[in-house]
Amino acid sequence: MLLFAAATLAGAASLLPRPAKAETAPIKLVALGDSLTAGYRLPADAAFPAVLERALKAKGHRVEIANAGVSGDTSTGGLDRLDWSVPDGTQGVILELGANDMLRGTDPAVTRKALETIIVRLKERGIPVLLAGMLAAPNLGTEYRARFDAIYSDLARAHDLVLYPFFLDGVAGQRGYTLDDGLHPTAKGIERVVEGILPSVETFLARLEPRKGP
Repeated sequence: MLLFAAATLAGAASLLPRPAKAETAPIKLVALGDSLTAGYRLPADAAFPAVLERALKAKGHRVEIANAGVSGDTSTGGLDRLDWSVPDGTQGVILELGANDMLRGTDPAVTRKALETIIVRLKERGIPVLLAGMLAAPNLGTEYRARFDAIYSDLARAHDLVLYPFFLDGVAGQRGYTLDDGLHPTAKGIERVVEGILPSVETFLARLEPRKGP
């Protein structure tokens, strides 16, 4: 009789719902940039962070990407707002700045210093960085281009960063992918940017330690 009762209880227990496994909490990223990140003249859901987040989720990554892009921002402007643009709890930053420096002909030494300061301050907070590079326009001359273009690879090497060498690769100069200003990506242009940068972002995510949910 006791054996029967024990077996009955065991059988009933097997029918009870099992406690759900704790899911991995989303990795919280911030895209810190200028109008290329902000989504100039695009709906919010067509901006780079939103499109990238959807692409990563489609590949099985649990991520949340905050849009900290400000149109017209320079690398120095990004540095000035760094602390409130990248809140506590951020686990990684996609850093996309420098295009406006280049368009204004800013001394590359100024851009380099601002970007490196951003990287160092984020590292001090324990926040890894993926660096999205920019290339200088041909009309700025060979010397300027050489100094500006070297910024990103130099910083990535010095700080062991994942580097995507040119944010607008496959988009710059392509009429079908840019707005009528010839500079900013259309929605299709942003999709092309995301397609290009996606492998680098996945490499970046592999470096981040996912947090366990409650």
